[in-house]
Amino acid sequence: MRSGKPRTEPAPDPRAAPAASFPPQVGARCRVLVLGSVPSPRSLALRQSYGHAQNLFWPFMGELFAAGPDLPYAQRIARLHARGVGIWDVLERCRRHGALDSRIVRTSEVANDIGGLLAVHAEVAAIALNGGKALEVFGRRIVAQIDPARMARLQILALPSTSPANASMPRALKLERWRALLDWADPPPH
Repeated sequence: MRSGKPRTEPAPDPRAAPAASFPPQVGARCRVLVLGSVPSPRSLALRQSYGHAQNLFWPFMGELFAAGPDLPYAQRIARLHARGVGIWDVLERCRRHGALDSRIVRTSEVANDIGGLLAVHAEVAAIALNGGKALEVFGRRIVAQIDPARMARLQILALPSTSPANASMPRALKLERWRALLDWADPPPH
């Protein structure tokens, strides 16, 4: 039997730390948008996406786009933009126990406005999802934001997580899968 009381969300767990996305790092000619879940505690402390030293994102960007971790952060972002690659997160904010995506409190998830970003950046042809959590949240919270005709034109790339927590796949195989970005990025300048 249902009571007449409205259903409410459970109170957030005070032991779960807040995490928040950075603004989108998207250049004027973005063709492929890489979406992570939400920045790690280390990334938040550094104010840089993929800031954990063992995260493979920047080493992969170095191999693919000459935007590796040896460069200052702003220069890495500029090199990605020059090749038509942007980065953001599926979640604007959430609460999480520790650093693992699996520890995100689902009821605390607030999605970023990916649909709005795509409306402004009509040239985005592909979305690359960095890991299973980004893929899952994209399906649950983002797809409904996107116009169905626009969604039908997007290529969705489900890529293995670059997080150090994803140790089940060899680095070489992960990099091979991440090479799919090259099919959507602009060619290197001559």
